[in-house]
Amino acid sequence: MCGIVGYLGQNQAYPYLIEGLKSLEYRGYDSAGVALMNGSLRVFKKQGKVRNLEAFVDGKNLSGNAGIGHTRWATHGEPSDQNAHPHTTQKGSLALIHNGIIENYETLRKELISRGHVFESETDTEVLIHLIEEIQINNHCMLEKAVQLALQRVEGAYAIIVMSKDDPEKLVAARKSSPLVVGMGDNEYFIASDTMAMGQHVNRVVYLDDEQIAICRSTKEIEIKTIEDIPVTPYIEEFDSNLSILDKQGFEHFMLKEIYEQPKSIRNGLRGRITPDGEIHLKGILEHAERFCEAKRIIIVSCGTSWHAGLVGEYLIEKYAKVPVEVEYASEFRYRDPLITDEDVVIAISQSGETADTLAALEIAKEKGAFTFGICNVVGSSIARVTDAGIYTKAGNEIGVASTKAFTSQMTVLTMMALQMGKIKGTIERAELRDRVKELDRLPDLIKQALSGDKITHLIGDLFAQASNFLYLGRGVNFPIALEGALKLKEISYIHAEGYPAAEMKHGPIALIDENMPVVVIANSKENYEKVVSNIQEVKARNGKVIAIIETDDRDIFKLADAVIEVPKCSELLTPFLSVIPLQLLSYHIANKLGKDVDQPRNLAKSVTVE
Repeated sequence: MCGIVGYLGQNQAYPYLIEGLKSLEYRGYDSAGVALMNGSLRVFKKQGKVRNLEAFVDGKNLSGNAGIGHTRWATHGEPSDQNAHPHTTQKGSLALIHNGIIENYETLRKELISRGHVFESETDTEVLIHLIEEIQINNHCMLEKAVQLALQRVEGAYAIIVMSKDDPEKLVAARKSSPLVVGMGDNEYFIASDTMAMGQHVNRVVYLDDEQIAICRSTKEIEIKTIEDIPVTPYIEEFDSNLSILDKQGFEHFMLKEIYEQPKSIRNGLRGRITPDGEIHLKGILEHAERFCEAKRIIIVSCGTSWHAGLVGEYLIEKYAKVPVEVEYASEFRYRDPLITDEDVVIAISQSGETADTLAALEIAKEKGAFTFGICNVVGSSIARVTDAGIYTKAGNEIGVASTKAFTSQMTVLTMMALQMGKIKGTIERAELRDRVKELDRLPDLIKQALSGDKITHLIGDLFAQASNFLYLGRGVNFPIALEGALKLKEISYIHAEGYPAAEMKHGPIALIDENMPVVVIANSKENYEKVVSNIQEVKARNGKVIAIIETDDRDIFKLADAVIEVPKCSELLTPFLSVIPLQLLSYHIANKLGKDVDQPRNLAKSVTVE
């Protein structure tokens, strides 16, 4: 969940480190720190965001051609200066930054304390750097060997970078179940948890695999070994960088910018995959058509917003491809004994492609012989590399922690998959397929129309911003959108909100409804329309305040609701896309009205790489 970055080269390291940390702050913003090498090892760290660190180091000596930097999402120990990374040894000769969790740190800590080690923080990371130091001293070995031996004793997940004042022209990095990439420029190395931190400074990259160590020296080519000391030939890929990702382009927040980018991101996801004559071409499906045709069951594993996208996928795949679908929380799936066979297809959905729980669920599926398929946004991510096949969503970089365009891009891919599978299996008529594809091709323009109602959504957000609780109701394929709308509000405004199937309201949630309870009803679907109207009347009978998402010119619900947000008319297939747009905007405007940090909400991080 933390962001890590390292630099080794001929230039000053600090400007690269601070630039990298700013681009990685979406991964954690409890504290930040840097370690710099220039004859001595100097460490600067500060609780709070990267800007706090910048203010703290202002006027200090920041010279050095090698350095490491970290922005933290707290796991062990509260956010504080002491618990911030980098962590050093008692002798001050080594420094380490870490993303992940060392599960057996308490056992190791007790061992080290019994041998005289003194710890200054509450973190698991400090235990690891002390262990590395002890091994290096006792074995009189090089830094990389000490790291190898230490990691053989570690249980858990890690992406680390270690530096030593005794070997100032070397950085040692390693990973297990947490992303790490090494970038190479002109006689310089960048190491980071995300290529976003490398800007336009590299032209080649190496993605480390689990239990691999990279040794970067200023005068030599990269060397990679396993923690068991087996040499590995590095697979070096060309890298095309893009600095525009950190430009808000005039928007107040990245989240708002990304909401408005959805016509473009969806168009990018459709481009080259649908044709004007109503065909769909998904290479990942077509190359494995037999596996999908013969699948007895599809299991979707994901977390958070991606889980909601999976629920939409369940409706669509069952409707068009006639295959049973189960949607599982990856975090629960991994801790039971799921009944999986080699006749199953397991689809993993993750924006980052690095979600720890989802990766662990994939490992279980692969062990049991299932065909695995990934849907993710980040090229070269772990899920993209471990699955048998997959599809990139092409959403572009998403900086706001609360996902918006990545969600609709995931739904776009799942919709195309459902239609493609239906065609392969013969469960959808040719004429219907052509109509559905034509509708998809219109989707970006329909979303532009939905965005044009933002002024109304803004006014409604201001009106209801002081509410303490919200209830979201949806039916059918829009039930997952009710869940997603509630999640967005919780994430960025900290207002309690729950999503329910509309028919379930009377089985419990109706007890909460009074004049202080706004109820958001997704009513732009014509399936079960009359029943949705009945649900609204039940809310109104208890003095609840109704905010309704309706189709343009729906006069019936317009008369019933306290506030309405209109979206364009469309087929049932597209209603989830259009109903989620005003829910994203509503959450944004409420949070902004309350003065919350929309892009970096408390306690959350963008890429969940720990349990």
